[in-house]
Parts: sequence; C-alpha cells; structure tokens
Amino acid sequence: MIKFDYLSETKRLFIRPLQERDYKNWLNEFNNRLPSQHKYDVGRIDMSECTREWFTNLVENHQQIAINDIAHVFAVFRKDDGKHLGTVDFSTLARGDFQWARIGYTIHNQYWQKGYGKEAVSEALHIAFKKLNFHRVEAHINLDNSASIHLAKSVGMEFECIRKGFIFEHDEWTDHRVYYINSMKQ
Repeated sequence: MIKFDYLSETKRLFIRPLQERDYKNWLNEFNNRLPSQHKYDVGRIDMSECTREWFTNLVENHQQIAINDIAHVFAVFRKDDGKHLGTVDFSTLARGDFQWARIGYTIHNQYWQKGYGKEAVSEALHIAFKKLNFHRVEAHINLDNSASIHLAKSVGMEFECIRKGFIFEHDEWTDHRVYYINSMKQ
C-alpha cells in the first residue's frame, strides 16, 4: 500500500495523492478547462457542488479506497507553479497470482500538447510497478480514441486485443482496445 504523503517527481511534475490543501488549486484548474475538444473530452464541467466539504470527502474517499487496495488515485501537479494538471489512477483488478490493474488518465485540456500526459503516465507506471507491486497494467480504450491510444503506445504499452461488449457506457455495451505493459518492461 502507498503512503498518502508519497511524492514522486519527474523533470516537470509532482505526482501524489490529493490533499485537503489542494482544494483551491484543484477547483481553479477544473474551472479553467476549455470547451470540449473532441468526443472523449468532457470539456468544462459544472463544479458548483464541489465545495470544500465535498473535496474533503473526495480526499478521504481516495485514502480509503487506497487502504482497501481498490484504487490508487494520483494528482498531477506542475513543478514550476504548482498547478493541478490532471490525474492518473490505478484500479486493482486482481492480486494473488495476477497483480493486475487498470490505468486511467486525464490531463485538463488547457494543458494538452505539452507532453504532460506522457510524462505523468510514465512516472505513474513506475509507481504502479515499484510501489504498488502490480505486475500487469492495462488501459481499456474506446476504439476511436486516437489520443488515448497514442498516449498508451508512447509509454510502451502494447496492443493486445479488442474486447467485445466490454464496458457499459453511453447506455450500451461498447468494445474497447486493450493495451498492456508488464513490470518486466520497467
């Protein structure tokens, strides 16, 4: 299990669990999102329900799901000014003989095309293998989400298969491309 004060860093980024002190920064960057740039980008979001109390509950929930090894959520911050850029998370799919997780990632759209996604996901995979002790990490990606496919490939993930009717979204079962990486590649 990861310690909640754990901090990892790259040349330009800090990656760590959210803390209560992050509220204003976190909210500000969500409020500064651009309109949706494509079908898989939610764009601007109504953040009116995201009060300080709501955020405190979110931080506590992230801590609890990490303690229970259900999921591990990491915030991504830019070093030079501390801005919240997005998140990378790992959902535990199986432990035991598998040590298997699913990765999710999002960078606020106002920070796209600067390499932050690749840098954050690369470092988060290092955390997944070295600190969380996963052996296999998968990305489950919509067939036409070319930006996510490109990111997965750029960090060394390999295409494995298309899982038919894999995830229920948009009121239907959808196919997803599966990309994977094993700890032996790290």
